[in-house]
Amino acid sequence: MNTALIFQIQSILILSLMILGVYLRRKRKTHVKIMSVVIIWDILLILQIELTRSAIVKASQVMTNPMMLKIHLFFAIGSVVLYVLMIMSGRKLLKGDISVRPKHKKLGWTTLAFRTLTLVTSYWAVSK
Repeated sequence: MNTALIFQIQSILILSLMILGVYLRRKRKTHVKIMSVVIIWDILLILQIELTRSAIVKASQVMTNPMMLKIHLFFAIGSVVLYVLMIMSGRKLLKGDISVRPKHKKLGWTTLAFRTLTLVTSYWAVSK
């Protein structure tokens, strides 16, 4: 089994787990655990891709990259930035600051959309 297929399978599992976490958002403890696993696993996936493909070097060659890879990188990097914002707003919610809930909700749906688009664009970004 080649690495691209292994990465795609992991990406599908991560997105599936994320969807489950969103579905269980009203069960706070379960939601927090699932989403923590999603974020950690997704960051580990990025590290795996970096270690096997030198992805950061390829991504830094912005001018010579194909357009689909640029689009994929936009969503992939955006997902990581959104993870940081989700962690920050989620921690505030856990501490009892309910004023952040609308922001957390909007960021959450945006994060899900970005992660979905990361998976979709990854099929074209890795094809030769």
